[in-house]
Amino acid sequence: MDFKTTLTLPKSSFRLNHSDSILCLGSCFAESVGKQLQKSGFDCLNNPFGVLYNPSSVIRALRAMQENKSYSKEDIFEYKGLYGSFDFHSSFSGREAEKVLEGIQTACSTSSSAFRSSTCLILSFGTAWVYELASNGLVVSNCHKLPASFFDRRRLSVGEMLEQTVGFFEELFRTRPKLKVLLTVSPIRHFKDGAHENTLSKASLHLLVDELCSRFEQMVYFPAYELLMDDLRDYRFYEQDMLHPSAMAFQYIWERFGEFAFEKYTLEIIRQLEQIHKAMDHKPFRPDDEEYLRFIKKNIAALHLLGKRFPELNLEKERDFFESVLHSNASTC
Repeated sequence: MDFKTTLTLPKSSFRLNHSDSILCLGSCFAESVGKQLQKSGFDCLNNPFGVLYNPSSVIRALRAMQENKSYSKEDIFEYKGLYGSFDFHSSFSGREAEKVLEGIQTACSTSSSAFRSSTCLILSFGTAWVYELASNGLVVSNCHKLPASFFDRRRLSVGEMLEQTVGFFEELFRTRPKLKVLLTVSPIRHFKDGAHENTLSKASLHLLVDELCSRFEQMVYFPAYELLMDDLRDYRFYEQDMLHPSAMAFQYIWERFGEFAFEKYTLEIIRQLEQIHKAMDHKPFRPDDEEYLRFIKKNIAALHLLGKRFPELNLEKERDFFESVLHSNASTC
């Protein structure tokens, strides 16, 4: 008997390789994918505004990047001596208004440059529930732990989300018709919203994504949500909070992502990089041992060959690591 539902991935012409410049934006899941892409040698900017949970905030961030928005003191708030921005994650907050403003402007300028040069966007939507400022109705990207009385909470309708997203992408694809966009619905459950409310929210996001993919040929959907909920479908694949996928679950989803998005030669590059990163994590018992130095030189040679075969790879971090080990051992001799 087969006790598992193995999901068949949809057929798609969507492909990523190491020549692509990628921008990941959205939920915690987008952040996990972005980190794995960076680790696998891709040019990837990962959630430059911090984690963004709802489609409205994702689109607002993309518009800010597209326009290279100039932020001013009017765009930040102060509460009990702490300054922040409702467009950004709380990690950008601080006690000095000038530094906070400088940080968010730098993030916007950097991401604006990356957005203009990107060949692929990976967008992950986490929830349709939003918090709006009671004073003006602005959907905030983060509540910054401000009092609940500052906000009104509601669920965006599919129609509202379509209105906010379709216009943006119509405009974007007119000037950049070859831009690839991969959409996912985050498999992370938002149980603070309530069980039924979470189901309604995820269903709304699925309807949004389905409509977008049917309208724009540049868009594809990767079923990360279904891989966790229907394929794995077991609490042993969750972290202790029973909401976030475990490392094992993410690894499985990442491997299926590889089947969906990568050619064989790209998978081979990733496999070689994994071996090099394992070597970087190796902790020798005797760092000055001759055998360990040979191990270091072998990896430097492997990096040289990999860089020669695939010049689009940025291997500077890996080279610096092994060269620094070699030089530190040479200086102690």
